[in-house]
Amino acid sequence: MRIIVLLGPPGAGKGTQAAGLAGDLGLAHVATGDLFRAHVAAGTDLGRLAKGFMERGQLVPDDVTLGMLLARLAEPDAAAGVVLDGFPRTRAQAEALDRALAERGERVEVALLIDVPEDVLVARLADRWICEAAGHVYSRTARPPKVDGRCDVDGSPLVQRADDRPETVRARLAQQMAPLAEVVAHYERQGILRRIDGQESIAAVGAALRAALSGVGAPTAEGAPTAEGVSTGSAPSTGGPSVTGGAPRTGPRQA
Repeated sequence: MRIIVLLGPPGAGKGTQAAGLAGDLGLAHVATGDLFRAHVAAGTDLGRLAKGFMERGQLVPDDVTLGMLLARLAEPDAAAGVVLDGFPRTRAQAEALDRALAERGERVEVALLIDVPEDVLVARLADRWICEAAGHVYSRTARPPKVDGRCDVDGSPLVQRADDRPETVRARLAQQMAPLAEVVAHYERQGILRRIDGQESIAAVGAALRAALSGVGAPTAEGAPTAEGVSTGSAPSTGGPSVTGGAPRTGPRQA
């Protein structure tokens, strides 16, 4: 079983890339939000536990989340493996995942970090608009609607969430980046972390993720580029500082 962890800050494009990567590799795409919704809808024991915490506005405990994840790994469509989308989110979760997988004779094969500087993340998230009816996502610059201010799918008005405003985005990033940096360090210590320059186009980031998995251009030194947009370790480059403590490599931007 292949177990691939896809990491990145909010706005890095994890969901889009995880779905594409999983489809190309014939693996299951597993996101914790989807797990919560599925278990709650099915009324499982774990779902009822999670629902209680969510209704109280509390975080779902790690053991409940991990239990859902392990149950997901046992489903037929996950037999070949999974791409974990945004999990683990903390060092404690990463360590618990390692222990649970070891008991099954499995391990995380590689952790892929989509690395994006904070200023770029703020610009992306502050440019995000959603439709009132169903939450379809648009960007005024990267993915504008056909009719300004209206959803292409259902015609409902597009609104900006309060937590997507620049000042709120920066505060949210400040809260989330410290735990992510600890997860990144966890996988760096294991020697299985690969950094991907998330400033590239969606297609270029996807290609870099696949190159990292294929082992194209294996590095001769820690931090050396392995393929366009891919590096190992945390050695800084000439790019701006990233929110996870490293620095993405620079290169030509692709439209």
